[in-house]
Amino acid sequence: MGRRSGVLEFAVLGLLHDAPMHGYELRKRLNVLLGSFRAFSYGTLYPCLKSLVAQGFLVEDNPDVEYVPATALNGKRSKIVYRLSAEGKQRFEELLADSGPDAWEDEHFGVHFAFFGQTDRAVRMRVLEGRRSRLEERLERMRNSLARARERFDDYTVELQRHGLESVEREVRWLNELIETERANRTGRTGPAAGGPGSAVPDKTSDGRGEEAGSPDPPGPPYDRPGRSAQER
Repeated sequence: MGRRSGVLEFAVLGLLHDAPMHGYELRKRLNVLLGSFRAFSYGTLYPCLKSLVAQGFLVEDNPDVEYVPATALNGKRSKIVYRLSAEGKQRFEELLADSGPDAWEDEHFGVHFAFFGQTDRAVRMRVLEGRRSRLEERLERMRNSLARARERFDDYTVELQRHGLESVEREVRWLNELIETERANRTGRTGPAAGGPGSAVPDKTSDGRGEEAGSPDPPGPPYDRPGRSAQER
């Protein structure tokens, strides 16, 4: 299974673990969960749903009929509601427990973090520490690249690379705070405590102000968010 389809499978199973829903509602929830810049089309979502049904992870129910504009075929269509099977619940638990290198990557980490409220503390710690390690490796490469860019490129190219570097540094600081909070709150598989994962975790800036981790920015690494201005940094 491809990396992107694996992310979508995890997100779908996680959302349906909370409650059954039909495809249109599920698509809206996915866009909220994963961010508008990772918006999924019906052409992407429905093949994933059909695959999960074929694998026995989802069950299709058809509880009622939804009326649509008269231009549609027959003026009405079935509303299929998707729910997890017992196998689907088990599959979601397996994905939830995965703390290997894939969980540290950009898109996978965002989905894992979205379901941290249902994840064992030990798994959360491994994912957070693995993500931090991955970003620290990336920082080293970016610093070396920036040093070379100053000698070879114009000021705008250098500024773009510096912006990316600062974004990764900001996420590393955020991860450090989350890891410290996890170590201080050994509460197992309960909801986030005040100041814990899922609550507003400040990203300290030079003027003493902080950004909330629960801000309207889409989930995922800060450097994946296009259009952030220098003032926002």
